[in-house]
Amino acid sequence: MCRWLGYSGDPIRPEELLYQPARSLIEQSKSHAPDVAIANGDGYGLGWYGTGERPGLFRSASPAWGDRNLREISAQLRSPLFLAHVRAATGTPVQQTNCHPFRHDDWMFVHNGFIDGFDRVRRELVLAVDPALFLGIEGSTDSELMFHLALTFGLAQDPLGGLERMAGFVEAVGRRAGVAHPLQMTVGVSDGVRLYAARYASGPEANTLFVSSSVRDVRLLYPENERFQHFSDEARVVVSEPLVDLPGLWREIPPGTAVVVQPGDDLEVPFRPQAP
Repeated sequence: MCRWLGYSGDPIRPEELLYQPARSLIEQSKSHAPDVAIANGDGYGLGWYGTGERPGLFRSASPAWGDRNLREISAQLRSPLFLAHVRAATGTPVQQTNCHPFRHDDWMFVHNGFIDGFDRVRRELVLAVDPALFLGIEGSTDSELMFHLALTFGLAQDPLGGLERMAGFVEAVGRRAGVAHPLQMTVGVSDGVRLYAARYASGPEANTLFVSSSVRDVRLLYPENERFQHFSDEARVVVSEPLVDLPGLWREIPPGTAVVVQPGDDLEVPFRPQAP
């Protein structure tokens, strides 16, 4: 099981979430879930929005916990919106091009989960990608293919709709191939203004996803904690697993739900796969 996080708010250094919390993403990468035999050591990535025309990417196939370059860069840059990911491979090679986030123009994408029976459905899924987008696929993961299918089905114009059409298409192809539960996913995607996240599974069990509570409410709960004085009222963090164990800080996103973290009020809506 991979793990990822997304941050949106006033600019901060990514190390504040990657390294400093008790259960930071780097600490999580060293451990594994109860039903997973290996840690998240098959690469990592950090993608951020800064001063460039499109988001920056820093990815490596090495384990996140041992890479001094990641520690250095995450301590130096500041960003109002970034995505980070630690990878546990599910059958595809450990290589840099298979590390998340994936990028296309202003968009970035991270994923935790898998397409079941990927070897049986891969050809049909690949052939559905818009030819204008095909050359953007550099690796061999189901995750990168999901991103390009979502782009094909209108992600840039209708982000949640594009994700729903991607999920519906993957499920339809998988079930035609005899796969009972084709899709397991939590995804994060951003255009640099909003952060979209969705939790969904074709079967009864969906990987976890959490969003941080209102910073104003958290300050009232923990007035002595200086860390929460530092974050802006607009700050939100979306995570596969909580970074610290503080009651009231995290709210679990229900299965079959999408959230939109944006300036002003955030949104929470049902996530329903549909035919493209």
